[in-house]
Amino acid sequence: MRVTIDTDRCTGHGRCYALAPDVFDADDDGNGVVCHIGRDLLGDELAHAEVAVANCPESAIELVE
Repeated sequence: MRVTIDTDRCTGHGRCYALAPDVFDADDDGNGVVCHIGRDLLGDELAHAEVAVANCPESAIELVE
């Protein structure tokens, strides 16, 4: 399972990197970015990403297989 952020929808609330700092980080504008682009989530990362998905106000985060 991998995680993506729709950069057109993200407005930088920061919930993703506040709730799952092992999965997300902030860019220079405060928008969320995925820390490990292109690889499957490992260990607790999936559970943390699911929390971020559920808490994103813009629904900009998606889990994909």
